[in-house]
Amino acid sequence: MLVHEDDLALRFPADPHEVGPVRHRLRDWLRAGGFDEDEADDLVLAVSEAINNSVEHAYPGSARGTVEVNARVEPDGTTQVVVIDHGQWRVPPPALTMRGRGLLLMRESVDEVEIVRSTSGTTVSLRRARTPVRPVTRGTSECDVQVHETSSGVVAVVRGNVPAEAGPSLRRTLTTAARGGTVPLTVDLSEVGAEKSGVERALQDVAEALGAAGNRLVVRTL
Repeated sequence: MLVHEDDLALRFPADPHEVGPVRHRLRDWLRAGGFDEDEADDLVLAVSEAINNSVEHAYPGSARGTVEVNARVEPDGTTQVVVIDHGQWRVPPPALTMRGRGLLLMRESVDEVEIVRSTSGTTVSLRRARTPVRPVTRGTSECDVQVHETSSGVVAVVRGNVPAEAGPSLRRTLTTAARGGTVPLTVDLSEVGAEKSGVERALQDVAEALGAAGNRLVVRTL
């Protein structure tokens, strides 16, 4: 495994036994850079899914190959991690396989995912904004999400203001509640404050993730 200390650059055999050490190395790099536990967990989860796809699908049969992970923090604080293999893998239908649901989790753990496939391999680029979402108050109460499990799925009650910059955080919270889209989700917006510009996009993205997994999103406003 090759490591460069400024940015992170790893190259390792496409072997399942390598995934654990790479996860630990990435987490250490993120924590050393000042990332909190939640940010590090989201990025490690997304990168792990990309690595697992390369390890499991890029080099079929007895073929041998390598996987590369390159990570850097851009000037605006955004973290970009790129996972590269030199084989070929196909994305399975999300509703039918665990790996498909894993790809949903990958997309919902970070702000931006780009997958480029070619005859020379697959490149997965993952981006996560570093800027933390500031707590938004409604009187003296912070905006929060309360999650309850029911016999028919999960209910998430959103309380307080949700400005545009809080949208990505809300999306991740709701997707986690729905277990990456594998569980039906009802979102109760009856207690959302006057500022709610971050709600619509978050719901659109969550609805797409649920739909891809064969489930649906129900929204309550009253």
